[in-house]
Amino acid sequence: MNACAKAGWHPSEVAVLKTANDARFWDRAASKYAADPIADSAAYERTLERTRHYLKGSDTVFEFGCGTGTTALRLASDVRRIVATDISAKMIAIAEEKAAAANCANAEFQVATPGAMPDADGTFDAALGFNVLHLMAGREAALRDIHRMLKPGGIFVSKTPCLGEMNLLVRLAVPLMQLVGKAPYVSSLDAKELEREIAAAGFEIIERGRHASHGKDARPFLVARRR
Repeated sequence: MNACAKAGWHPSEVAVLKTANDARFWDRAASKYAADPIADSAAYERTLERTRHYLKGSDTVFEFGCGTGTTALRLASDVRRIVATDISAKMIAIAEEKAAAANCANAEFQVATPGAMPDADGTFDAALGFNVLHLMAGREAALRDIHRMLKPGGIFVSKTPCLGEMNLLVRLAVPLMQLVGKAPYVSSLDAKELEREIAAAGFEIIERGRHASHGKDARPFLVARRR
């Protein structure tokens, strides 16, 4: 049992605390994150291709965990409007600078989580969450929020590293890195667990994929439709 549980904290309070701590972590990492190249560009392009398959020019799209806005800006020309959010103010500041430099007027960036957008019920045609679900302490609540924000039949697209499918050295290294402040909160889930959570939030999985161009792929690409 961790210290928060011993103190009688509610899980939602623990999630809020972890989100605040992680926001500070990502603020510190923002500049380096923005400068790092994409590790597997072929896989990234494949993910964009499959995501575009589900988007229309008339769509309003929501992305959470957008980081410095790379994916939102790549997809902005394919939709009417994209609202992209992140918990890190410094990540969002970089994303806004990139949008201004690209003269991209239909991409809007906000410091927010899905749960912080209560007025967005039934607003979006599609929602995107790339490389973020494993980092969310309140993942199940976030999935319910995404369901709430989508129109009936709306599409949720995700691609998520699953620590539970990675090798033992990686699984052991993450807690050690967290102890010294070199890693944020990371959950140890696998693809089956993630699919169960998405289904429990009211979605039907309609596409599964693995896009890595080499080696074992522990980042399942999932497309789900709001029931």
